Amino acid sequence: MAQKNIYEYDAKKLLAAEIPKYYQDFKYHNKLVVVECDTDLEQLIKDNPWIDSEKVVVKPDQLFGKRGKANLLLLNANCDEMKQFCVDNLDRVCEIGDIKGELKRLLVEPFIPHEKEYYVSITSDRENDIIHFSFEGGIFVENLWDKVIHIPIPLGTDINSFDLKSKMPDLGDLQDVLLPFIKALFQVYVDQDFAFLEINPFAITEAKEIVPLDVKARLDDTALFLHSNTWGNPLNPIEFPAGFGQKMSEEEEMIHELDEKTGASLKFTILNREGRVWTMVAGGGASVIYTDTVVDLGFGNELGNYGEYSGNPSREHTEIYAQTILDLITAEPDPKGKPKYLIIGGGIANFTDVKATFTGIVSAIKNSVDKLKKANVKIFVRRGGPNEKQGLELMKQVGEETGIPIEVYDRYTHMTRVVELIKKAEERS
Repeated sequence: MAQKNIYEYDAKKLLAAEIPKYYQDFKYHNKLVVVECDTDLEQLIKDNPWIDSEKVVVKPDQLFGKRGKANLLLLNANCDEMKQFCVDNLDRVCEIGDIKGELKRLLVEPFIPHEKEYYVSITSDRENDIIHFSFEGGIFVENLWDKVIHIPIPLGTDINSFDLKSKMPDLGDLQDVLLPFIKALFQVYVDQDFAFLEINPFAITEAKEIVPLDVKARLDDTALFLHSNTWGNPLNPIEFPAGFGQKMSEEEEMIHELDEKTGASLKFTILNREGRVWTMVAGGGASVIYTDTVVDLGFGNELGNYGEYSGNPSREHTEIYAQTILDLITAEPDPKGKPKYLIIGGGIANFTDVKATFTGIVSAIKNSVDKLKKANVKIFVRRGGPNEKQGLELMKQVGEETGIPIEVYDRYTHMTRVVELIKKAEERS
């Protein structure tokens, strides 16, 4: 599972569209607009006249919390106050904790008068999806965590057959509102492949309608191809933005766009452009194991990247992914002439075609022979899975044909053995 944060705007839109499928009495106002640096405010107001006729809330929508404590939350504001807040804050550099970043995106929605705030979230572990609920929501919920109840629900359970009522505190006259809402929220969480969902707080109006006020959410982005009608709607596609203060490099942005176009998973983050140890690892779990091993063996400061390719990517996509890494590892040869290392690793694949993906990698290597030799790159390969014999043979052949030092190991070699070989090579050099 690749958990990716989404904007609050997208989370609320997704909930607004999906919850009524399971709880028809959920009637969200669905009045949400995003203001960015180049937004024409006057046109925005014309297109959304409720901004001028109702009191509104304005807040950043850039994947960070504590907005009220940072004086970045405007409540119960009229239209002129909203416009001034946008002018004063958009494109401004803010410091949130230890992170500095530019405010590029504000969310505007109606102000909902309320006296009490509630908390609900859903998380998952290896065996359960877990509902967390409290009558005490809001910015101090962490200080009141002992008042939050936690209800584990075994994976695969039909929430409609689960006795949620007996697990909840006494809901009083709100029972007929809260129980169906939480059950519907749970169904949306499961059906839409959420990895984390928190509504803190939500309010209940005098008409007993539930209104999410602040929402944080993460989706399993590898499930994008399953949700083309809800996540991938061309008119309103869900985005997976970088964290506040983070900017994708050109290479990261390219892989990110490629990842969005395929049902496979292609992830890539540059850690150190001058690093001498780079990885091209198949599988999210394997990428963590290889990275931990590189760090444990003392090469953490030399690690160039973190990423993974999985889900049986095509030969073409794998070649683009590999070429990106090869271009980076060869961009600047070590000034002292020290060798650089590329680990092409992974566990034993279930359905990723080793031959097909390695055909793409081999093509990228052939396109980079002179650069690889100039940068003194040594390649270590360890892989298993469908057509592994043919795939590994391709790697051996390209090493022999090009003179690039490539050591190839199959499933019978321990997965991280190739990292130890880098350490030995360093000791000899």
